[in-house]
Amino acid sequence: MDNNAQGGKAYGLLKSQQEEQLNSINEAFLSDPQYAEEEDLSSKLELFKKKYVEFDLNDKGEIDLMGLKRMLEKLGLAKTHLELKKMMSEVVGGTLKDTISYNDFLNMMLGKRNAILKLILMFEGMGKEQDKDVAPPPRKTFSDLP
Repeated sequence: MDNNAQGGKAYGLLKSQQEEQLNSINEAFLSDPQYAEEEDLSSKLELFKKKYVEFDLNDKGEIDLMGLKRMLEKLGLAKTHLELKKMMSEVVGGTLKDTISYNDFLNMMLGKRNAILKLILMFEGMGKEQDKDVAPPPRKTFSDLP
């Protein structure tokens, strides 16, 4: 990183480096034959990238325990420290890592295993899609009154 960059400029540089890093991981998933059958893979990856970046609170390209906690609180699902640790170990495959890498995140979202976090995020996504389809109720007029 440029040592002369300060504040916002350094942050912008960091964010663009992260974006490039996540994009290259997305490219790897797009060319992976394991996911060749996945419907709408590129748009799913773009969506997952946005969600991931939103909760990468330490700006290191990983979601730590606080990022996971904030993600779930934002969805209205506050969890205890123990529950968070269990969810994290489920995502990273039972290893003792205390962060979720973007690879781990994508493997969870695209994999066959139904981790609790995946189910929560899928449910939240489905809720948003359903909200879009709901039209406002038709306006009532005096003739509609009983």
